[in-house]
Amino acid sequence: MTDPRGFFVTWRAITLEGSREVLDGVLAPEHRGPSGELAAFLASYSGAWYWGDNARTRLVLIRGAAPDRPERWLWHGALLALTILCSLGAGAVLMGRWQPTIHQGLAGTFQSVTEFVTFVWGGGWRALLPGWEFAAPLLAILLVHELGHYVAARRYAIDVSPPYFIPVPPNLSPIGNLGAFIRLRSPVYDRRQLLDVGAAGPLAGFIVAVAVLLWGYQLSHRMPFSLPGAPSMVQFAGRPILLGDSFLTHWLRDWVLAGSGPVLLSPEAFAGWVGCFITGLNLLPLSQLDGGHIWYGLVGRHQRLIGLAAAAILLVLAQQAPLWYLWVGLTFAIGGGRWTHPDVVIPDRPVLRGGYLIGLAALVVFALTFVSVPFPR
Repeated sequence: MTDPRGFFVTWRAITLEGSREVLDGVLAPEHRGPSGELAAFLASYSGAWYWGDNARTRLVLIRGAAPDRPERWLWHGALLALTILCSLGAGAVLMGRWQPTIHQGLAGTFQSVTEFVTFVWGGGWRALLPGWEFAAPLLAILLVHELGHYVAARRYAIDVSPPYFIPVPPNLSPIGNLGAFIRLRSPVYDRRQLLDVGAAGPLAGFIVAVAVLLWGYQLSHRMPFSLPGAPSMVQFAGRPILLGDSFLTHWLRDWVLAGSGPVLLSPEAFAGWVGCFITGLNLLPLSQLDGGHIWYGLVGRHQRLIGLAAAAILLVLAQQAPLWYLWVGLTFAIGGGRWTHPDVVIPDRPVLRGGYLIGLAALVVFALTFVSVPFPR
Protein backbone atom coordinates (compact mmCIF):
# COMPACT_ATOMS: atom_id res chain seq x y z
CA MET A 1 0.00 0.00 0.00
CA THR A 2 1.51 3.32 -1.06
CA ASP A 3 -1.21 5.64 0.24
CA PRO A 4 -1.09 5.52 4.07
CA ARG A 5 -4.65 6.79 4.32
CA GLY A 6 -5.76 3.28 3.40
CA PHE A 7 -4.74 2.11 6.88
CA PHE A 8 -7.18 4.46 8.62
CA VAL A 9 -10.93 4.52 9.13
CA THR A 10 -10.77 8.25 9.89
CA TRP A 11 -7.93 10.73 9.75
CA ARG A 12 -6.94 14.37 9.50
CA ALA A 13 -4.16 15.79 7.38
CA ILE A 14 -2.43 18.99 8.56
CA THR A 15 0.41 21.03 7.08
CA LEU A 16 2.43 22.79 9.78
CA GLU A 17 3.55 26.21 8.54
CA GLY A 18 4.44 24.74 5.16
CA SER A 19 7.32 22.67 6.55
CA ARG A 20 5.77 19.47 7.92
CA GLU A 21 2.88 17.27 6.78
CA VAL A 22 1.02 15.38 9.50
CA LEU A 23 -1.39 12.47 8.93
CA ASP A 24 -3.14 11.64 12.21
CA GLY A 25 -5.87 9.03 12.34
CA VAL A 26 -7.60 5.99 13.82
CA LEU A 27 -6.40 2.70 12.37
CA ALA A 28 -8.78 0.23 10.77
CA PRO A 29 -9.26 -2.81 13.06
CA GLU A 30 -7.42 -5.15 10.67
CA HIS A 31 -4.29 -2.98 10.81
CA ARG A 32 -4.02 -2.64 14.58
CA GLY A 33 -1.26 -4.54 16.28
CA PRO A 34 0.16 -3.47 13.75
CA SER A 35 -0.64 -5.72 10.82
CA GLY A 36 2.19 -7.11 8.71
CA GLU A 37 1.32 -4.72 5.92
CA LEU A 38 1.37 -1.69 8.23
CA ALA A 39 4.59 -2.85 9.92
CA ALA A 40 6.29 -3.12 6.52
CA PHE A 41 5.05 0.36 5.59
CA LEU A 42 6.34 1.88 8.85
CA ALA A 43 9.73 0.20 8.39
CA SER A 44 10.13 1.91 5.02
CA TYR A 45 8.46 5.23 5.90
CA SER A 46 10.77 8.16 5.15
CA GLY A 47 9.42 10.40 7.93
CA ALA A 48 8.65 9.93 11.62
CA TRP A 49 5.77 8.03 13.19
CA TYR A 50 4.47 7.27 16.68
CA TRP A 51 1.40 5.98 18.48
CA GLY A 52 -1.15 8.55 19.61
CA ASP A 53 -2.74 6.47 22.38
CA ASN A 54 -1.85 3.67 24.80
CA ALA A 55 -4.03 1.12 22.95
CA ARG A 56 -2.14 1.78 19.69
CA THR A 57 -5.30 2.51 17.74
CA ARG A 58 -4.15 6.02 16.74
CA LEU A 59 -1.13 6.57 14.51
CA VAL A 60 0.68 9.82 13.73
CA LEU A 61 2.80 10.11 10.57
CA ILE A 62 5.04 13.14 9.99
CA ARG A 63 7.31 14.05 7.10
CA GLY A 64 8.83 17.14 5.54
CA ALA A 65 6.63 19.09 3.15
CA ALA A 66 9.68 20.79 1.62
CA PRO A 67 13.45 20.21 1.57
CA ASP A 68 15.14 21.13 4.84
CA ARG A 69 16.86 24.48 4.79
CA PRO A 70 20.68 24.41 4.67
CA GLU A 71 22.28 24.80 8.07
CA ARG A 72 24.69 27.66 8.79
CA TRP A 73 27.45 25.34 9.96
CA LEU A 74 30.11 28.06 9.75
CA TRP A 75 28.13 30.20 12.20
CA HIS A 76 27.52 27.30 14.59
CA GLY A 77 31.15 26.25 14.37
CA ALA A 78 32.42 29.78 15.04
CA LEU A 79 30.25 30.10 18.15
CA LEU A 80 31.43 26.71 19.40
CA ALA A 81 35.08 27.63 18.78
CA LEU A 82 34.69 30.92 20.67
CA THR A 83 32.93 29.11 23.51
CA ILE A 84 35.75 26.58 23.73
CA LEU A 85 38.28 29.43 23.85
CA CYS A 86 36.38 31.34 26.55
CA SER A 87 35.82 28.18 28.61
CA LEU A 88 39.52 27.34 28.37
CA GLY A 89 40.19 30.84 29.68
CA ALA A 90 37.83 30.31 32.61
CA GLY A 91 39.58 27.04 33.40
CA ALA A 92 42.99 28.70 33.25
CA VAL A 93 41.82 31.35 35.72
CA LEU A 94 40.42 28.67 38.07
CA MET A 95 43.76 26.86 37.97
CA GLY A 96 45.75 30.03 38.60
CA ARG A 97 47.46 29.86 35.19
CA TRP A 98 46.14 33.24 34.05
CA GLN A 99 45.13 36.33 36.02
CA PRO A 100 42.85 38.70 34.06
CA THR A 101 41.90 42.18 35.20
CA ILE A 102 38.29 42.38 36.38
CA HIS A 103 36.49 45.62 35.45
CA GLN A 104 33.18 46.84 36.84
CA GLY A 105 30.17 48.44 35.16
CA LEU A 106 29.02 48.65 31.55
CA ALA A 107 32.18 50.40 30.40
CA GLY A 108 34.20 47.70 32.17
CA THR A 109 32.32 45.05 30.19
CA PHE A 110 33.49 46.49 26.88
CA GLN A 111 37.00 46.93 28.27
CA SER A 112 37.05 43.29 29.43
CA VAL A 113 35.98 42.03 26.01
CA THR A 114 38.61 44.18 24.28
CA GLU A 115 41.37 43.03 26.63
CA PHE A 116 40.52 39.35 26.17
CA VAL A 117 40.44 39.64 22.38
CA THR A 118 43.76 41.51 22.38
CA PHE A 119 45.31 38.95 24.72
CA VAL A 120 44.23 35.99 22.59
CA TRP A 121 45.14 37.67 19.29
CA GLY A 122 48.61 38.42 20.62
CA GLY A 123 49.31 34.73 21.23
CA GLY A 124 48.07 34.52 24.79
CA TRP A 125 45.75 31.68 23.84
CA ARG A 126 48.60 29.29 24.63
CA ALA A 127 48.33 30.23 28.30
CA LEU A 128 44.69 29.14 28.27
CA LEU A 129 45.28 25.55 27.15
CA PRO A 130 45.69 24.12 30.71
CA GLY A 131 42.08 25.17 31.28
CA TRP A 132 40.89 22.05 29.43
CA GLU A 133 40.45 20.34 32.81
CA PHE A 134 37.44 22.60 33.36
CA ALA A 135 36.39 23.35 29.79
CA ALA A 136 36.27 19.79 28.45
CA PRO A 137 33.92 18.30 31.09
CA LEU A 138 31.69 21.39 31.18
CA LEU A 139 31.28 21.54 27.41
CA ALA A 140 30.66 17.79 27.34
CA ILE A 141 27.72 18.28 29.72
CA LEU A 142 26.33 21.19 27.70
CA LEU A 143 26.80 19.41 24.37
CA VAL A 144 25.12 16.19 25.54
CA HIS A 145 22.25 18.25 26.98
CA GLU A 146 21.63 19.99 23.66
CA LEU A 147 22.13 16.83 21.63
CA GLY A 148 19.46 15.18 23.80
CA HIS A 149 17.00 17.85 22.67
CA TYR A 150 18.24 17.67 19.09
CA VAL A 151 17.97 13.89 18.73
CA ALA A 152 14.51 13.81 20.34
CA ALA A 153 13.29 16.58 18.03
CA ARG A 154 14.64 14.76 14.99
CA ARG A 155 12.93 11.58 16.17
CA TYR A 156 9.62 13.44 15.74
CA ALA A 157 10.71 15.03 12.42
CA ILE A 158 10.65 18.50 14.00
CA ASP A 159 12.66 21.07 12.05
CA VAL A 160 15.40 21.85 14.58
CA SER A 161 18.65 23.78 14.45
CA PRO A 162 22.03 22.51 15.68
CA PRO A 163 23.10 23.98 19.04
CA TYR A 164 23.96 27.65 19.34
CA PHE A 165 26.65 28.13 21.99
CA ILE A 166 26.95 31.49 23.75
CA PRO A 167 30.55 32.48 24.57
CA VAL A 168 31.42 35.00 27.29
CA PRO A 169 35.02 36.18 27.95
CA PRO A 170 36.42 34.63 31.15
CA ASN A 171 37.09 38.05 32.67
CA LEU A 172 33.30 38.50 32.67
CA SER A 173 32.15 35.00 33.61
CA PRO A 174 33.76 32.28 35.77
CA ILE A 175 32.51 29.61 33.35
CA GLY A 176 33.26 31.32 30.01
CA ASN A 177 29.82 30.91 28.49
CA LEU A 178 26.07 31.24 28.95
CA GLY A 179 25.26 27.70 27.87
CA ALA A 180 23.65 26.78 24.57
CA PHE A 181 20.24 26.42 22.96
CA ILE A 182 18.55 24.94 19.91
CA ARG A 183 15.72 26.43 17.84
CA LEU A 184 12.58 24.50 16.97
CA ARG A 185 11.68 25.88 13.54
CA SER A 186 8.44 23.98 13.02
CA PRO A 187 5.48 23.79 15.41
CA VAL A 188 5.29 21.07 18.07
CA TYR A 189 2.29 18.92 17.18
CA ASP A 190 1.17 17.50 20.55
CA ARG A 191 2.15 17.22 24.19
CA ARG A 192 3.94 13.90 23.72
CA GLN A 193 6.43 15.53 21.38
CA LEU A 194 6.90 18.48 23.71
CA LEU A 195 7.45 16.33 26.80
CA ASP A 196 9.96 14.02 25.13
CA VAL A 197 11.95 16.84 23.51
CA GLY A 198 11.91 18.96 26.68
CA ALA A 199 13.01 16.13 28.98
CA ALA A 200 15.65 14.55 26.73
CA GLY A 201 18.17 17.38 27.21
CA PRO A 202 18.33 17.66 31.01
CA LEU A 203 18.08 13.89 31.54
CA ALA A 204 20.96 13.23 29.12
CA GLY A 205 23.10 16.06 30.50
CA PHE A 206 22.40 14.97 34.09
CA ILE A 207 23.99 11.56 33.49
CA VAL A 208 27.21 13.19 32.26
CA ALA A 209 27.15 15.76 35.08
CA VAL A 210 26.98 13.02 37.74
CA ALA A 211 29.93 11.21 36.17
CA VAL A 212 31.92 14.48 36.07
CA LEU A 213 31.07 15.20 39.71
CA LEU A 214 32.28 11.78 40.86
CA TRP A 215 35.51 12.31 38.92
CA GLY A 216 35.96 15.87 40.14
CA TYR A 217 35.32 15.23 43.83
CA GLN A 218 38.11 12.66 43.84
CA LEU A 219 40.47 15.45 42.74
CA SER A 220 39.13 17.99 45.31
CA HIS A 221 40.16 18.35 48.93
CA ARG A 222 38.98 19.64 52.29
CA MET A 223 40.44 22.91 53.52
CA PRO A 224 42.27 23.03 56.89
CA PHE A 225 39.91 25.62 58.41
CA SER A 226 36.21 25.88 59.19
CA LEU A 227 33.42 27.91 57.59
CA PRO A 228 29.74 27.89 58.57
CA GLY A 229 28.01 25.09 56.71
CA ALA A 230 31.29 23.72 55.30
CA PRO A 231 30.52 24.98 51.78
CA SER A 232 32.13 24.12 48.48
CA MET A 233 34.28 26.87 47.00
CA VAL A 234 36.54 27.79 44.08
CA GLN A 235 39.22 30.41 43.61
CA PHE A 236 38.60 32.69 40.63
CA ALA A 237 41.04 35.51 39.83
CA GLY A 238 42.35 35.34 43.38
CA ARG A 239 38.91 35.65 44.97
CA PRO A 240 37.10 32.82 46.76
CA ILE A 241 33.59 32.09 45.48
CA LEU A 242 31.35 30.12 47.82
CA LEU A 243 28.95 27.70 46.16
CA GLY A 244 25.63 26.45 47.46
CA ASP A 245 24.87 22.74 47.38
CA SER A 246 21.96 20.79 45.97
CA PHE A 247 20.94 17.50 47.58
CA LEU A 248 23.02 15.69 44.97
CA THR A 249 26.23 17.72 45.24
CA HIS A 250 26.09 17.71 49.05
CA TRP A 251 25.56 13.95 49.25
CA LEU A 252 28.16 13.02 46.62
CA ARG A 253 30.72 15.41 48.08
CA ASP A 254 30.39 14.01 51.61
CA TRP A 255 30.37 10.46 50.27
CA VAL A 256 33.60 10.88 48.30
CA LEU A 257 35.46 13.26 50.65
CA ALA A 258 35.78 12.35 54.31
CA GLY A 259 35.92 15.15 56.87
CA SER A 260 33.91 18.21 57.82
CA GLY A 261 35.72 21.32 56.53
CA PRO A 262 34.94 23.39 53.43
CA VAL A 263 35.87 21.83 50.10
CA LEU A 264 38.04 23.48 47.46
CA LEU A 265 36.68 22.09 44.23
CA SER A 266 38.91 20.89 41.45
CA PRO A 267 38.18 22.34 37.99
CA GLU A 268 36.46 19.06 37.08
CA ALA A 269 34.26 19.16 40.18
CA PHE A 270 33.33 22.79 39.49
CA ALA A 271 32.36 21.79 35.93
CA GLY A 272 30.10 19.10 37.41
CA TRP A 273 28.62 21.58 39.89
CA VAL A 274 27.89 24.04 37.06
CA GLY A 275 26.34 21.25 34.97
CA CYS A 276 24.02 20.21 37.80
CA PHE A 277 23.15 23.83 38.58
CA ILE A 278 22.23 24.52 34.94
CA THR A 279 20.15 21.34 34.89
CA GLY A 280 18.18 22.53 37.91
CA LEU A 281 17.70 25.99 36.37
CA ASN A 282 16.37 24.53 33.14
CA LEU A 283 13.94 22.23 34.94
CA LEU A 284 12.11 25.10 36.62
CA PRO A 285 8.47 24.84 35.40
CA LEU A 286 8.43 28.29 33.82
CA SER A 287 7.54 29.50 30.36
CA GLN A 288 9.77 27.97 27.68
CA LEU A 289 12.43 26.50 29.94
CA ASP A 290 12.78 22.72 29.73
CA GLY A 291 10.70 22.43 32.88
CA GLY A 292 7.95 24.52 31.27
CA HIS A 293 7.94 22.14 28.28
CA ILE A 294 7.79 19.10 30.56
CA TRP A 295 4.99 20.35 32.81
CA TYR A 296 2.90 21.56 29.86
CA GLY A 297 3.39 18.12 28.35
CA LEU A 298 2.19 16.47 31.55
CA VAL A 299 -0.74 18.67 32.58
CA GLY A 300 -1.47 20.89 29.58
CA ARG A 301 -2.77 24.36 30.29
CA HIS A 302 -2.70 23.70 34.05
CA GLN A 303 1.02 24.41 33.76
CA ARG A 304 0.15 28.08 34.21
CA LEU A 305 -0.71 27.44 37.89
CA ILE A 306 2.52 25.52 38.48
CA GLY A 307 4.51 28.25 36.72
CA LEU A 308 2.88 30.98 38.78
CA ALA A 309 3.68 29.13 42.01
CA ALA A 310 7.28 28.58 40.91
CA ALA A 311 7.74 32.27 40.07
CA ALA A 312 6.35 33.27 43.47
CA ILE A 313 8.69 30.86 45.27
CA LEU A 314 11.69 32.18 43.36
CA LEU A 315 10.81 35.75 44.30
CA VAL A 316 10.78 34.66 47.95
CA LEU A 317 14.15 32.91 47.53
CA ALA A 318 15.46 36.10 45.91
CA GLN A 319 15.48 37.73 49.35
CA GLN A 320 18.47 35.49 50.11
CA ALA A 321 19.79 35.05 46.56
CA PRO A 322 19.20 38.10 44.29
CA LEU A 323 20.15 35.94 41.29
CA TRP A 324 16.54 34.73 41.21
CA TYR A 325 15.28 38.23 40.34
CA LEU A 326 17.47 38.10 37.23
CA TRP A 327 16.44 34.55 36.34
CA VAL A 328 12.71 35.24 36.67
CA GLY A 329 13.14 38.36 34.52
CA LEU A 330 15.11 36.49 31.85
CA THR A 331 12.57 33.66 31.83
CA PHE A 332 9.72 36.10 31.30
CA ALA A 333 11.67 37.84 28.53
CA ILE A 334 12.32 34.52 26.75
CA GLY A 335 8.62 33.65 27.08
CA GLY A 336 7.40 36.99 25.75
CA GLY A 337 6.51 38.29 29.21
CA ARG A 338 4.63 35.10 30.22
CA TRP A 339 5.29 32.41 32.82
CA THR A 340 2.87 30.13 30.92
CA HIS A 341 3.78 27.85 28.04
CA PRO A 342 2.34 28.49 24.56
CA ASP A 343 -0.08 25.89 23.20
CA VAL A 344 0.93 23.06 20.92
CA VAL A 345 -1.10 22.31 17.77
CA ILE A 346 -3.20 19.57 19.46
CA PRO A 347 -3.23 20.63 23.14
CA ASP A 348 -5.98 18.31 24.38
CA ARG A 349 -4.32 14.99 23.57
CA PRO A 350 -2.75 13.60 26.77
CA VAL A 351 0.65 11.93 26.91
CA LEU A 352 1.01 8.16 27.04
CA ARG A 353 1.60 6.23 30.26
CA GLY A 354 5.34 6.15 29.60
CA GLY A 355 5.34 9.93 29.44
CA TYR A 356 4.46 10.15 33.11
CA LEU A 357 7.53 8.06 33.95
CA ILE A 358 9.64 10.52 31.96
CA GLY A 359 8.01 13.38 33.86
CA LEU A 360 8.69 11.65 37.18
CA ALA A 361 12.35 11.18 36.23
CA ALA A 362 12.62 14.89 35.38
CA LEU A 363 10.99 15.84 38.69
CA VAL A 364 13.46 13.66 40.62
CA VAL A 365 16.40 15.21 38.75
CA PHE A 366 15.07 18.70 39.54
CA ALA A 367 14.74 17.85 43.24
CA LEU A 368 18.32 16.52 43.25
CA THR A 369 19.95 19.42 41.39
CA PHE A 370 18.09 22.60 42.41
CA VAL A 371 20.17 25.00 44.53
CA SER A 372 18.05 27.46 46.51
CA VAL A 373 21.00 29.76 47.37
CA PRO A 374 23.62 29.23 44.63
CA PHE A 375 26.21 31.71 45.90
CA PRO A 376 26.07 32.15 49.71
CA ARG A 377 27.22 35.49 51.00
